[in-house]
Amino acid sequence: MGRTEDLERITRALAAAAGVLERFTPGEVESELKDGGDPLTAADTAVNEVLARQLRHRNEGWLSEESTDGVERLGCRRVWVVDPIDGTREFIAGIPEWCVSVGLVEDGVPVAGGILSPPNGHLIVGSDETGVICNGSPAITTATTDIRGALVLASRSEVRRGEWERFFSTPVAVRNMGSVAYKLGLVGAGLADATWTLVPKNEWDVAGGAALVRAGGGLVFGTGGAEVVFNRADPLMDGFIATAPGIVEQVRELLDIP
Repeated sequence: MGRTEDLERITRALAAAAGVLERFTPGEVESELKDGGDPLTAADTAVNEVLARQLRHRNEGWLSEESTDGVERLGCRRVWVVDPIDGTREFIAGIPEWCVSVGLVEDGVPVAGGILSPPNGHLIVGSDETGVICNGSPAITTATTDIRGALVLASRSEVRRGEWERFFSTPVAVRNMGSVAYKLGLVGAGLADATWTLVPKNEWDVAGGAALVRAGGGLVFGTGGAEVVFNRADPLMDGFIATAPGIVEQVRELLDIP
């Protein structure tokens, strides 16, 4: 199975998800709280169901924020890691900073992904073999080689908690917004220079966007400096850094990462 077929499957799944989302109006959606305190809407559940139908084939694993996790995925070489709506809080509030995130992991590596952001009109898909396509046109990470003025996308909630205060006095230009996956997709498509979070995130938040950053020529690594590995028994990761290649060493120095 080639990457072209993988991307066709991702594209069809995201189109099906878009059709489901047309039944809902952001900002006018009822929600409930899951056991961990995160919000859940009928849209999350409906998109999860259509993604599972469209994406998963025999002998492939499945990891989704809205599905019960099982150990069987750990024995699969190919695993789909998805977040039906990344940025559910923004979706509920009517803030246009949410997306559908799909990632394909092979042997722990994010090799293909897709991000659909209906409120921003962005469809970004890509793989390690085919590169990135943003709204039908080829895209790559930015060519910047100077961190001064580099556009870094920050978590809206992390900024609110004061966790980005130290970066406001550095040479980077910080823009805060919701949805981890969408921020990663923008870096992969060359619409921002870097993004990072130094607090724990789940694999489904990161896998799809990480695949796009890698496909666009960028780098994704953990808070300890090592490459991020996916499809682990515990999907909670310490954090991540994603950046265009020309500023990776400057980003490491800024964050004090080896």
